[in-house]
Amino acid sequence: MTSEGTSIDATKPSIARVYDYLLGGKDNYAVDREIGDVFKRDLPGSVAIAFANRAALTRAVAEIATTTDITQFIDLGSGLPTADNVHQVAQRHVPESRVVYVDIDPQVLVHGRALLEENDRTRVIEADVRDPEAVYNHPETRALIDFERPVAVMFSAVLHHVNDEEGPAGIVRYWRDRVPSGSYFFVSHFRSGDNPETAEAEQVLQKTFGRGRWRTDAQIAHLLDGLEILDPGVVPAPLWRPQTAGKAWNDSGERELTVWEQLIAAGMARKA
Repeated sequence: MTSEGTSIDATKPSIARVYDYLLGGKDNYAVDREIGDVFKRDLPGSVAIAFANRAALTRAVAEIATTTDITQFIDLGSGLPTADNVHQVAQRHVPESRVVYVDIDPQVLVHGRALLEENDRTRVIEADVRDPEAVYNHPETRALIDFERPVAVMFSAVLHHVNDEEGPAGIVRYWRDRVPSGSYFFVSHFRSGDNPETAEAEQVLQKTFGRGRWRTDAQIAHLLDGLEILDPGVVPAPLWRPQTAGKAWNDSGERELTVWEQLIAAGMARKA
């Protein structure tokens, strides 16, 4: 959601491509790796944030697909395709699942459309998550999503790139007001740790992109106002329903989260 226009500018870093680099992907440029290396070199252990977030998203999609009747997903600020994308996880459990991916990064659009061109139950649309009406009214969204039936709205690692003055709670509220009862919302978000690591990581993102907000658990929960927040609430992402990954996150129950693993939170809510 940081790029303008439709062409790929290899001279400016992209949030999606930096994230891709941190996850070990290859769809990035030198300028993205330079930013990624700041995290790897100066903030050792911070890469765990990206992996913890991705794992929580995968568990959330599987949880929705296997425990509810929801078969349609909107992935807002989806980022570059990687392993276990939303449609792959959902369709593994429920083949008829449909997914609309939303992003404004040109490279995401190019790679996403190439990946999904053989899958008629997916769409990739160009829209800014800060303009939810454009997403809701997009012809591709309307072609795939039936808003008379429950929808899973996924805000994976995107609302922390929406600054306070841009109204992140209002974005969630827009979707809450337009999907029917029984719809689910998943949010993962940078979690304020009130420590030097949080401050330094936030400074890097703000200096590079002009956005990137760490929020407290209470502030993240506030984004879900009007929805029923499901157990275990808003918690560090590795602790969010780890059993749905097929085994306990920590079989011994003794390992403590690293400071970095505590800096990404996850939570899921349902519209009553």
